[in-house]
Amino acid sequence: MAATIGKVGIMSPGDMGSGMGNVLHAKGLEVYTCLAGRSDLTRLRARESGFIDTPDLDTLVSSVDIFLSVLVPSEALPLAEAVAASMKRTGARPAYADCNAIAPRTVQTIDTLITGAGAMFIDAGIIGSPPRLDGGGRFHCSGPDISAFEALGQHGLDVRVVGPDIGQASGLKMVYAATTKGTTALWTELMTAAEAMGLREALIAEMGGNFRQANSITGMPRRARRWVPEMEEIAATFAGLGLTPRIFEGAADIYRLVGETALADQTSREPDPSLDQVLEALTARLGHE
Repeated sequence: MAATIGKVGIMSPGDMGSGMGNVLHAKGLEVYTCLAGRSDLTRLRARESGFIDTPDLDTLVSSVDIFLSVLVPSEALPLAEAVAASMKRTGARPAYADCNAIAPRTVQTIDTLITGAGAMFIDAGIIGSPPRLDGGGRFHCSGPDISAFEALGQHGLDVRVVGPDIGQASGLKMVYAATTKGTTALWTELMTAAEAMGLREALIAEMGGNFRQANSITGMPRRARRWVPEMEEIAATFAGLGLTPRIFEGAADIYRLVGETALADQTSREPDPSLDQVLEALTARLGHE
């Protein structure tokens, strides 16, 4: 049976976190965050989505029934360490759901931190776009007690239970992202190579004249920098299973290359670049005109 939830903490209100907060707020929950040190754009998203700003992490942890970690992968463990320390200082014990794109082994480390502080931990993996009132992403969860996270399904999120074990939801996120962001990296590399050799049109002609993957490439640059650590987490997931990590270490390299271009500085509030612009920027990084 799902728990009763009235107050939700989200760190941080980026594209995904603000979308989640907006839906939960519209469906009757109080949504809290801490904006100290966050960018002007993040602050704007938080205001637009109905977030309540708290002055510090201790106040945030003490104010909510469930804490949702929604960050770039590299920030997941440091935030969990900070929240676990806050729980010990304050005595507050909200349920903690890690919703980040991280490997199951990383999630298990965070589980140890949070349960060691006396709180319930939930493994969660988000698949798809930020949620909207009319639909959006799917929120998979796993763990021995996921009732607090399941309750969010009564407030607009599409919550799906994967299983009873920590690592299952994050594992599903990893293998799914490998099929989407991983293949986008592959298409980006091969189209950049074709462009550099003057063979783009010939290649597209060999594919029947319709390059259906163009949209995945043009929507990628503003996400490239945060996809680098995600590809590294996928590589770690596969390495932990005895599979080669090198395919997705290579995907991380491609996103690192894209992250070196000015296109990676764009935000979700700006138009995506064209395929021509993306390939021009990448071939320029290779030293081609």
